[in-house]
Amino acid sequence: MVSRSYSNLLDLASGDSPSFGGERKRFPRVATVPGLLSEVDDETCNSVCSEAPSSVSQERMIIVGNQLPLRAHRNEDNGEWCFSWDEDSLLLQLKDGLGEDVEVIYVGCLKEQVALNEQDDVAQTLLETFKCVPAFIPPELFTKFYHGFCKQHLWPLFHYMLPLSPDLGGRFDRSLWQAYVSVNKIFADKVMEVISPDDDYVWVHDYHLMVLPTFLRKRFNRVKLGFFLHSPFPSSEIYRTLPVRDEILRALLNSDLIGFHTFDYARHFLSCCGRMLGLSYQSKRGYIGLEYYGRTVSIKILPVGIHIGQLQSVLNLPETAAKVAELRAQFRGQTVMLGVDDMDIFKGISLKLLAMEQLLMQHPENRGEVVLVQIANPARGRGRDVQEVQSETYATVKRINNRFGRPGYDPVVLIDTPLQLYERIAYYVIAECCLVTAVRDGMNLIPYEYIICRQGNEKLDETLGLDPSAPKKSMLVVSEFIGCSPSLSGAIRVNPWNIDAVAEAMDSALIVSEAEKQLRHEKHYRYVSMHDVAYWARSFLQDLERACGDHLRRRCWGISFGLGFRVIALDPNFRKLSVEHIVSAYRRTKNRAILLDYDGTLMPTGSLNTTPNIEAVGILNNLCQDPKNLVFLVSGKDRKILTEWFSCCKKLGLAAENGYFIRPNHDSDWETCVSLPDFDWKQIAEPVMKLYTETTDGSTIETKESALVWNYLYADPDFGFCQAKELLDHLESVLANEPVSVKSGQHVVEVKPQGVNKGLVAEHLLTTMRQKGKLPDFVLCIGNDRSDEDMFEVIMRAKTSPRLSPVAEVFACTVGQKPSKAKYYVEDRSEILRMLQALANASEQAAKTAPTPASCGGLIINRE
Repeated sequence: MVSRSYSNLLDLASGDSPSFGGERKRFPRVATVPGLLSEVDDETCNSVCSEAPSSVSQERMIIVGNQLPLRAHRNEDNGEWCFSWDEDSLLLQLKDGLGEDVEVIYVGCLKEQVALNEQDDVAQTLLETFKCVPAFIPPELFTKFYHGFCKQHLWPLFHYMLPLSPDLGGRFDRSLWQAYVSVNKIFADKVMEVISPDDDYVWVHDYHLMVLPTFLRKRFNRVKLGFFLHSPFPSSEIYRTLPVRDEILRALLNSDLIGFHTFDYARHFLSCCGRMLGLSYQSKRGYIGLEYYGRTVSIKILPVGIHIGQLQSVLNLPETAAKVAELRAQFRGQTVMLGVDDMDIFKGISLKLLAMEQLLMQHPENRGEVVLVQIANPARGRGRDVQEVQSETYATVKRINNRFGRPGYDPVVLIDTPLQLYERIAYYVIAECCLVTAVRDGMNLIPYEYIICRQGNEKLDETLGLDPSAPKKSMLVVSEFIGCSPSLSGAIRVNPWNIDAVAEAMDSALIVSEAEKQLRHEKHYRYVSMHDVAYWARSFLQDLERACGDHLRRRCWGISFGLGFRVIALDPNFRKLSVEHIVSAYRRTKNRAILLDYDGTLMPTGSLNTTPNIEAVGILNNLCQDPKNLVFLVSGKDRKILTEWFSCCKKLGLAAENGYFIRPNHDSDWETCVSLPDFDWKQIAEPVMKLYTETTDGSTIETKESALVWNYLYADPDFGFCQAKELLDHLESVLANEPVSVKSGQHVVEVKPQGVNKGLVAEHLLTTMRQKGKLPDFVLCIGNDRSDEDMFEVIMRAKTSPRLSPVAEVFACTVGQKPSKAKYYVEDRSEILRMLQALANASEQAAKTAPTPASCGGLIINRE
């Protein structure tokens, strides 16, 4: 039997043995290492990604969606399965934008259930004929996955419906969540069967598969992975109610590119990442990026378009012209307003009907003249809410027609039977206005389709008795809560909950001038034509290629378990500082300088108790006892507190208030690094800070001898950040003529004398040691935030200057993986203490073996 790790799926499908010497087929390429993930927490599967680029030149895109873009039915004669492309599927239509040189493979479910004994044959047929890989989900599992977690939890929540009672979405059911994860894992297994991880791009679609990126990233750390959400993403106040909120966010962040239809949806996602995961984003040259463990997750904002070619081909059909003629005769002398919606609770059909009723009440002249045709497509979900929408819709239509109808005239025509595409298009063609009153919808492409159909063609113009050379016209009334609304600047936007406003908008659409209708149509047609589905797909692929551009350059490895899994990606020159490496260098040297930061370095960030613990003080004392060491602690605290805290460390050098005050040891006096005649500027800055403190709950002012610090660590993250930006601008304005600098840091805005920074401490230390004739041959500097970068810059620059020994070992080390001028990093405070303890132990061992003390070097510790 042929091993799966060497076999090609197409060879297996055809029954041929794989060839090891011939030319490699482009499709399908298989994973370079066999095996599937067996469990969410399966740590036995190592990441697979070859370092060498593939020899295959043709790009390939694996498109993953809940459903394959196929239609399936059984042949009535022989009972065999018959398959064909589903031309209405977005996943099929987007292929037009990827280019002919891009191979496309689809992974997803079939709409029909396939018996277990037929699955192998069906999979072989789909693979050979359509390049589709079906994921066969057991019926019971699929019900829990799709009708359970997707439709009962995610779909309502993403459309702003909270499960306030069992009838509204239902309480959270963990078994449904487990089914959701299981199905996502099945999809991941199918992708792994065909992926070549170094070459292929993977594009995952919609909320059904939001944890799929974790499974793929876990298996292939450098997989080129994009995700697009086709539904709304709710505000953080709504999303945070989801019990598995962190798991889904972290799973999405395992993508390289995450796409949304509108800025609002992207903004809500970024807000959730900030509030729940503590992540911040940046916008550079028009691109939004989230820094996540050394990886930049790009955010794409682009609404999807429609397949114009498909609509135009249907417009050219004789059946369409015949249907248009039929409808024209049916509604002769009447103005048709059209609504096309799914029969679900978010599409606002009942609100639209109520607005129509209001229109006929307030404007009697429209009775007999205006008809609302409502096409109600079958609901995609099921349950009590769908039945309630149907009942309310039928009752409202009946009431309106009974009240305002007369023989030969029904104000509302409800079509709740499935229509052929050409029939729906015919309604678009004859409608003077299209109404979309959804209370929440991810995108909604109905207005786009309407615009293209109203452009028509010569045959339809002839059918309608129009001049082909005359400008076309159309009118749109759209809800402000749908994704396409921002793109349709010529539409009348409405709040669908305001029935009176919708009725007035409908009336305005009826009475607007012909010239105005033409201008609005021209504007919309130009936009929709330029931003079709091919443009959307092409733009997404270009951004995905850009987002994955540095994959092979970075070193990657995975950490954590289950859905908390993530990949750390680092620059090749940025590496973890190992204890063995630094201890080895420490033992070889005799003039050592060490600088350490305190908050976030020797003490946890955000700790309420910032007093140094016995362990840290003991380690510092032991390091100071070595005559080869000069140890310095650099802190933002004031000198009084530092003197009190470290009174027992007689040989420890201290730098207070970020370098403004320096004391070489306990027996020396405090000195200032910068001379400042006065601090009159405080009388200007402090009242401004007090104003922002009063208006920003959770913020405080820290008054130092040389500086003022406004801290918003415990304020609302978004509001605090906005207030900090305002305060920074305000202070820079009022202190423009003062000898101070205004800087923003991690949850702080600080005003301090010009030139004061932690880099002064490093300069002072290296200069002092050189003046004493002791060039440092070992320098260790550890810090954790932006203020410590000044120290890193000084010691890295000193490597090429005469202030260090030509053979000096320099270790600039930051805490955590992040962009830094440092060349090394450690994970957290506990690693720092272990490393410093190892250095202290090395000094103690050296003291036992050496009878005479060695010359003193320099060691600097930053206390913050």
